[in-house]
Amino acid sequence: MKKDIEQQQGGASQPPQGPHRPQGPQGPGGQPKMPAGPRNPFMWGWLAIAALLAVWMFMGDSAPAEIDWSTVRSDMISRGEVTKIVVVNRETAEVYLTKPATERYLKIEKYRKIPIEEGKAQFKFTIGSVDLFAADIEKAREEFGATFPLDYRNDRGGWGALLGTWLPIIFLVGLFVFMMRSMSGMMGGGPGGQIMGVGRAKAQVFDKEKQAKVTFKDVAGLEEAKVEIMEIVDFLKKPEKYKELGGKIPKGALLVGPPGTGKTLLAKAVAGEADVPFLSISGSDFVEMFVGVGASRVRDLFRQAKEKAPCILFIDEIDAIGRARGRNAGYGSNDERENTLNQLLTEMDGFGTNAGVILLAATNRADILDKALMRAGRFDRQIEVGLPEIREREQIFEVHLKNLKLVPDLDRAFLARQTPGFSGADIANVCNEAALIAARGGKPAVDKEDFLSAIDRIVGGLERRSLVMSAEEKRLTAFHEAGHATVSWFLKHADPLIKVTIIPRGRSLGASWYLPDERHNTTREQFMDKIASLLGGRVAEEVFFRTSETGALSDLERATKMAYAMVTYFGMSEAIGNMSYYDSSGSSDMAFTKPFSEQTAQQIDAETKRILGEAEAAARKVITKNRAGIETLAARLLDKETVFSEDLEEIFGARPEGKNRDEQ
Repeated sequence: MKKDIEQQQGGASQPPQGPHRPQGPQGPGGQPKMPAGPRNPFMWGWLAIAALLAVWMFMGDSAPAEIDWSTVRSDMISRGEVTKIVVVNRETAEVYLTKPATERYLKIEKYRKIPIEEGKAQFKFTIGSVDLFAADIEKAREEFGATFPLDYRNDRGGWGALLGTWLPIIFLVGLFVFMMRSMSGMMGGGPGGQIMGVGRAKAQVFDKEKQAKVTFKDVAGLEEAKVEIMEIVDFLKKPEKYKELGGKIPKGALLVGPPGTGKTLLAKAVAGEADVPFLSISGSDFVEMFVGVGASRVRDLFRQAKEKAPCILFIDEIDAIGRARGRNAGYGSNDERENTLNQLLTEMDGFGTNAGVILLAATNRADILDKALMRAGRFDRQIEVGLPEIREREQIFEVHLKNLKLVPDLDRAFLARQTPGFSGADIANVCNEAALIAARGGKPAVDKEDFLSAIDRIVGGLERRSLVMSAEEKRLTAFHEAGHATVSWFLKHADPLIKVTIIPRGRSLGASWYLPDERHNTTREQFMDKIASLLGGRVAEEVFFRTSETGALSDLERATKMAYAMVTYFGMSEAIGNMSYYDSSGSSDMAFTKPFSEQTAQQIDAETKRILGEAEAAARKVITKNRAGIETLAARLLDKETVFSEDLEEIFGARPEGKNRDEQ
């Protein structure tokens, strides 16, 4: 069973919860810094198009104004202001005016932008038939006695017309190419890729020439895992030693363990020790909305690995694609994740035994992985990366305390003893929180009290001293917590008490803090004393106030689950016998909901109720016998808000380690 600091909050007891990502010394092995490359030529193309647009717009600022033939005839030819008219491309007539006439028209708001340069037409209009227009010009000249010439010109438009025709087309083509490149980058093609790059694997490559190495020295704890995985490192360093004897290195190794224990960091350290390239990718990177993309990325990933062999290929959170087929309703014959898994199975069998490509994977859900993925020849071995023991936690603290400014002679072993059940990520969070607490307090260095406050903060939540509680509610909470503390103090197999507080923290109004022994097995007596301690708060309410309150909800929930586990999982009930209904495989192949009859279910309920009643009687006996001491402890809690094990020793005397529950 997992050992943790247990916190009874307003009668509640909760295990610590911390971040689930491995912390610890990383080294500069994060995102690889991309080398500086040449400037993107595509950007210069866009700048050129923008410049052409600007030129086109500038050239369009000084153009002849539109006008009609009747105005030209009555207002311009009649006054003798026309110097010539030119028919362009048999479609448009351009009118050239004298200088005084041009200045007159510039004073009119409508014509302020007509050209004034010599040799440029000021007005233009569209004609129909050229022959009819020539006849109209001849009549106007005869009528008004004008002598201006009528010329003809074929004009292809020059640069202005060329830009006007082709520039929009160039702009649309450029926009289309830009959108395709952007989509390619978002779908996995990367910079400069094409739209078909969506099938490329987005693996991060940590090359030995470009990255500072992470070695086993940077990974604290995990001694057993290091020993087991060292064979892979030795093979990558000296493959001839194994080939000469005909040995075959395992194709794959699966790192299994709770979140935050350092599986990813351990895999990176393997690559650093072996001095080979390290390709890292997440299982979710294979899953895509497009059909066939996942399988294509798997093929591309193994192609890259073969090109860099010898190397290590690491797939983090492999359960994203390795989930057992057919177990979920979402899996069908054409499911994309199932196709991706099938391709992965094929690729793991595809490369040769001595190709120099080692596949590592990490998951905290090994029970849901497909059996074909776990068979020999694919993932040959499973390496357990568990929660660190006390000695390993001390080593992890040493790593994370290097960058902190600490008081002299800080006891690392003490910190390790205060954090049972903490992962490497939890310990990193404790160190960071301690530094923040010390900084808020204006301290010159981080001391032991800051670390204890950080542990309380992570396990129980932030203190809520601003929470307003009535005097009666506060008194009830004090007796509730005193009941927990007293029962755990007198019962032999209960966890040792650290402190009791009635300061609201998180969602609780008070808490009792324990430091459980780091045991791997739990006896029936230990279960019973633990349940009695959980029920001590409710019993104290009934004894001193003859009432019950809702703060004991979490206590009752945990006690009930523990009693049911004793009966149905661990075979600790004489009535049920040595039977376990726990399914450790997590499979759902059973055809019925529960593997026992209704009569057995009634027996289970009866046994659970009996166990809870027995534990409650033990708690009530302790509280009734030590009534005066509980009143003293509650009064001290109301006065000081927090008391420690030394206070309980002063009130009740030394903890009676040698007595049994029935002797209290």
